[in-house]
Amino acid sequence: MHQTIDIDHITRLYRTYAHDLDQVREKQRKLLAPPTSLKAQLDDIEAEITYLLLRETRPETVVEIGTFHGWSTTWILQALRDNGTGHLYSYDIVDHVVRNVPEQLSTGRWTFTQGDARENLEKIPDTADFLFIDAAHSARFARWYIQHLLPRMRPGIPTCVHDVFHGRRPLPFTEGAVVLRWLADQENAYFTASRAHAPEMYDRLNDVKRNLTLSHPLKDSQDNPMIFFTLR
Repeated sequence: MHQTIDIDHITRLYRTYAHDLDQVREKQRKLLAPPTSLKAQLDDIEAEITYLLLRETRPETVVEIGTFHGWSTTWILQALRDNGTGHLYSYDIVDHVVRNVPEQLSTGRWTFTQGDARENLEKIPDTADFLFIDAAHSARFARWYIQHLLPRMRPGIPTCVHDVFHGRRPLPFTEGAVVLRWLADQENAYFTASRAHAPEMYDRLNDVKRNLTLSHPLKDSQDNPMIFFTLR
């Protein structure tokens, strides 16, 4: 039986990996400063949940669709390094990430492919144990990966989709609207710490972080629009 991703589960992971997470947060903080000055897309809680799920599930193969400047890439690689196992396969139409990921993180555990994921479907491992999506946020792109990418993935893997809940509801004709409708049709639950959509979850996790002395922010934005679910 696959683990449900919910507030109780996430809270337990924060407490289990609090020490490691504290260390990783400081390493990530350094990447935001010169000389790297990495541009961060993920907000703190959603980045931390991604790290925590990776630590718990210990995937051998992670697929990342959309890297941009590499903030999510470095969080994923930090988790794989701390696990002592796993390889990340990343895909993006731009290669900014290559200049930003530290060599000590990438060596031996990262493969980057430049190009549109839709044109590189056969290069995406169908053995993935974890899937992270943060690329084009159009309805068309969402329909593509629902129809072509997700069916190639193994059931039961944790899946993250970014930029769904910047507001109380996703705008019509966007990736978020398509993905949420698909999840509803599948009767598949999701978790989000979006401040706009799920303020109670956002507040509860911030309380947990304060109790664990993990509350000092890495970046200013606190939207946390990502959703997390287990692929069926």
